[in-house]
Amino acid sequence: MPVLMLMVMRVIVSMMTVAVVIVMRMDFVVMMVVIVVMVPVIAVVVAHGRMLLLAIDPGVLPVLASLPGKEGECMIPYPEIDPELFAIGPIKIRWYGLMYVLGFIGAYLLIPRQRRSREIGLQGTVAQDLIFYLAIGLIVGARLGYVIFYQFNNYSHYIQNPLEIVATWHGGMSFHGGFLGAVLAGWLFSRRRKMPFWAIADSAAVTAPIGLGLGRVGNFINGELFGRPSDVPWAMVFPEGGPLPRHPSQLYEAALEGLVLFILLWFLRQRSFRDGMMVVLFVFFYGVFRFVIEFYREPDPQIGLLLGFFTMGQMLCLAMVLGAALLALLLPGTAGDPGTPKRPASRRSQATAISRDRTENIKPRPTSSDNGNL
Repeated sequence: MPVLMLMVMRVIVSMMTVAVVIVMRMDFVVMMVVIVVMVPVIAVVVAHGRMLLLAIDPGVLPVLASLPGKEGECMIPYPEIDPELFAIGPIKIRWYGLMYVLGFIGAYLLIPRQRRSREIGLQGTVAQDLIFYLAIGLIVGARLGYVIFYQFNNYSHYIQNPLEIVATWHGGMSFHGGFLGAVLAGWLFSRRRKMPFWAIADSAAVTAPIGLGLGRVGNFINGELFGRPSDVPWAMVFPEGGPLPRHPSQLYEAALEGLVLFILLWFLRQRSFRDGMMVVLFVFFYGVFRFVIEFYREPDPQIGLLLGFFTMGQMLCLAMVLGAALLALLLPGTAGDPGTPKRPASRRSQATAISRDRTENIKPRPTSSDNGNL
């Protein structure tokens, strides 16, 4: 079975590599359509992976039946990793917290390497200040977002115990709240530094998937936010998930919201989009990826399914996708905020602009019918 799984993983990696190469050569609109269509297809394959293996090779049935589980269920043992990396007296360092730190370090290293960051001076100590603002906004927003979006049935508890609102050590962080907090922090930073907000947001958005992917790995190590019961070959029995094997949905999210989204944004950043479009792309693709993966993630027990079908995460992701479309329509048509320099134009466009200016500056000589009025 390990050989079979290795072959499947190689095929998946090869398909992803080809997809990335093709996407990079596509027109932007075509690219978005292809990705939106392909994500549900991939999701169906993931959901019915065991049946797909049996359809491809019925000979794997004895192998599946020989693995642990009830009635031939195929599972991969959950790698129980201690959530605590190490402890120094009362101070405990957890893997999940380390993932946050690594995400911020990755953002700090990659934000100044982007062309737009160099143009607006987002380097050195300025980039350090931005990371500080974003870290505060993300952590505060993530905790408040969890309380607001996912604990609305327990508001009375938080009103009676207000310190619980900031008790991040008890667990409970929301991406959507963290995103809003980071946006607000970035806006305050741009106001203080008198720098173009959308240019700053673009540079930060490109690096955001690093922290997202690492954070999902931290969730996996903690054994939390696991998936729904499943019989796919890579299903796992999580310590807190009962006796049934489940989708390792944290790893799905780490792959799509982390690795795939980062590769996509990192290549797209080289195109001459107007300021703010990288934010649009990040919000749109994150919303699509997360919406699909939520079908395999166990709903929050205190909320369940909304409208009998959708999770709270899916409702928030729908809002993100619609917000991205609206933002793309409302962004200014030129690069940057009013009064900020535009992105450098190509030599051909510069030559065309110079030729047009010269033509417009040629004034016609007055004739007798003009009466001297130009």
